Amino acid sequence: MMDLHGIDLNLLVALDALIAERNVTRAGQRIGRTQPAMSAALNRLRGLLRDELFVRGPNGLQPTPRALELAEPISLALRNIQQTLDFTQEFDPSAAAMTFSLGLSGHTESVVLPPLIRILADRAPSVDLRVRDYASRDEATRMLDAGEVDMAVGLPPVETGRILSARLFQERFVCILRRDHPAANQPLDMERFLSLPHILVSPENEGLDVADAALATKGLKRRVAVTVQHMASAAELVAASDMVATVLESVVRQSGCSERLTVRDFPLRLNPVPFVLNWHRRNDAHPAQRWLRSCLSGAFPQVWQGSEQVCADLRQQYY
Repeated sequence: MMDLHGIDLNLLVALDALIAERNVTRAGQRIGRTQPAMSAALNRLRGLLRDELFVRGPNGLQPTPRALELAEPISLALRNIQQTLDFTQEFDPSAAAMTFSLGLSGHTESVVLPPLIRILADRAPSVDLRVRDYASRDEATRMLDAGEVDMAVGLPPVETGRILSARLFQERFVCILRRDHPAANQPLDMERFLSLPHILVSPENEGLDVADAALATKGLKRRVAVTVQHMASAAELVAASDMVATVLESVVRQSGCSERLTVRDFPLRLNPVPFVLNWHRRNDAHPAQRWLRSCLSGAFPQVWQGSEQVCADLRQQYY
């Protein structure tokens, strides 16, 4: 077996040009090298391949059988290498056959996937998706660092410099009660809000959410009767009980039981929660990934309103 460490790729480029031109000078012009440089390359090739490769004939250089044997596979190999290394800004989604990996948690999965699947079906029918779940912002960053996902949707990442973000959408928190709840037809003021048993949504079972944080600023505390990990579960429980829950607004629409729920504003001001598209800096210029990021951004054209870092000081992270 020949030791590939001793082969300069430029020698194969020179051989391909010599086979095409059958003339040292013209072959050099073809690849931008001088006649002496091409002669030196031919001498090195003869030594490496242990064959004359070209002999002089009445019409220029004539390839040996060995050179003719090498012509097609070397030309094909060089084209494949060129296509592999040729970085362009073009990506044709209609002809692409590839798989993207997305980091999506339960809530963002239900928000992001429906419009994205419609876009792919229309513009990129042979592009597939592989969705990975994650529970925390740190885990999303780890997955991006490890290359386990191409991008992830969630809260803005902890500033690292290597994880880039683009605003995607934001959601506000609302309170929900069952439609025939005794308090459903009355204003949900603070006194009534605190008198009700609550369902806490705590994905990591930490017993803390933005509602508790907002209440704590006023020296208030509510009674948490049930703690669950998923907002969709909270909607179902509220629809079948006298409890109240504080959830993201889209959860009500996607719950399948919205007709059995009443939506009320939280009795204190809660800033909307920002959800962003996160990706690793190493993938920033990749044409296919740039295209997918533009699709995701286009799927959520809502105006991004100014929002404070509502979750910045909370251990509990919503995704």
